[in-house]
This record gives sequence, C-alpha cells and structure tokens, in this order.
Amino acid sequence: MTAHKDAVSRYFDAWNAAPEDLEKAVAAAFTETAAYTDPLADVRGHRELAAAITGAHQQFPGFVFRPLGAPDGHHDLVRFGWELVSPDGSAPVAGSDVIALAADGRIATVSGFLDRVPTV
Repeated sequence: MTAHKDAVSRYFDAWNAAPEDLEKAVAAAFTETAAYTDPLADVRGHRELAAAITGAHQQFPGFVFRPLGAPDGHHDLVRFGWELVSPDGSAPVAGSDVIALAADGRIATVSGFLDRVPTV
C-alpha cells in the first residue's frame, strides 16, 4: 500500500508543481509514455501531460489540487478522489481517478472522472 500512497503523492506533486518544477515533477510521477484520459483531455507522454497541467492552472489560477480521503488500491491499480481548491477555500471542482502503476512505481495510465463541476 505504501507504493500506492507514494504514487498518489507524486501525482499531486505534479499537478501542484510550480512552472519551473513541472517538468521534473511530471517525470517523477509518470512514465515517459503515460496516458492520461478524462472527459476534457486525452494526452500521452511527459510533454502533453505538462501541457494539460499548465492548461488547468491557466484556467484556474491560484487553485490547488488536494486529495479527498485515502487512496484505495490493489495490485498495480489505485483509485482516489480529489478536489480543486480555490484561494478562498471553496472547491468547485472534484473528481476521482484510477491509475495503473508501472513496475518502477510511476503512473502508466490515468482514467479520470469529473464528479463536480461549476455551472456556467
């Protein structure tokens, strides 16, 4: 279970990384060929992952991603909830992800779901 928690921790490190640290954080969390798919994105590899993360931060400046509850996993699969928290403490966006880990403990795939989104 420690490998699962470590992978999720690195996932949040990448999603919350400062621009100057993003490349290193993505490489630490994801394999070179990692796939990330959610309702708004379908990307592959470090460059596209970093672009997706940058886009989220441009859309939600000052927001941070935080886990909701403890990760749950077995074998190489881990599921966990998350929310996107604004500077005022509200969390207008929340979701849940299922990740598959590679042999080295980094994330090989992410299947993401949006559970709460703001109304327009």
